[in-house]
Amino acid sequence: MKLTAEMTEIQTAPQVELGNPWQTVLFNDEVHSFDEVILQIQKAAGYSLERAVEITLRVHNNGKAIVKIGSKLECEKVAAVLGQIQLTTLVEKT
Repeated sequence: MKLTAEMTEIQTAPQVELGNPWQTVLFNDEVHSFDEVILQIQKAAGYSLERAVEITLRVHNNGKAIVKIGSKLECEKVAAVLGQIQLTTLVEKT
């Protein structure tokens, strides 16, 4: 019985909010070249060439990809830089 009570307690514990509950999502388009997107991701998020290429391929293959997870302000800044060349983004709470 004691084990069951402990399990119930764990299952009903309140959800803990993540420290960085926001994300910037980038959507695929047919307007920009791979190189343009890669460079803009590097500019927006400060990522290496390899990481920017990986994200760009994910966007191309899946229609969208997460570019940044962080505070709302950080994610909005990344979205703003991506938007400078009219890339479509969404900043949302995770």
